[in-house]
Amino acid sequence: MFRSDTTVEQLNALSANTAIATLGIVFTEIGPDYLRATMPVDARTHQPYGLLHGGASALLAETIGSSAGGLAAPEGCGVVGIEINANHLRGVRSGMVTGTARALHVGRSTQVWDIRIEDADGRLVCASRLTLAVIPKP
Repeated sequence: MFRSDTTVEQLNALSANTAIATLGIVFTEIGPDYLRATMPVDARTHQPYGLLHGGASALLAETIGSSAGGLAAPEGCGVVGIEINANHLRGVRSGMVTGTARALHVGRSTQVWDIRIEDADGRLVCASRLTLAVIPKP
């Protein structure tokens, strides 16, 4: 499904000096049909009451889904997000969350990705769906 010439090291290098790096998001695994990354739950990702901020979860989901979409896009094409939703199901105060993106649809003009964010105990924290448009690279 994914272009085989990309590594997690390359994805992490592309994230330098971005919101991705600022929040501590690290790509950890490219599987045959999924992309996975982690994000710390700490002061960078908290809302004022000490819980994981829903916006941080949405940023993690869009990061993983868009990166997976780019890896699944045809040669000479890229992707841009056109819609994301996120259902926040469980509060997290500390530790690490892990997000995993899997394709629901990979078409010529659009892609839809399911992103599940889980806590360190494997409990679902956030369920997200991301729709991408496939566009030619400039």
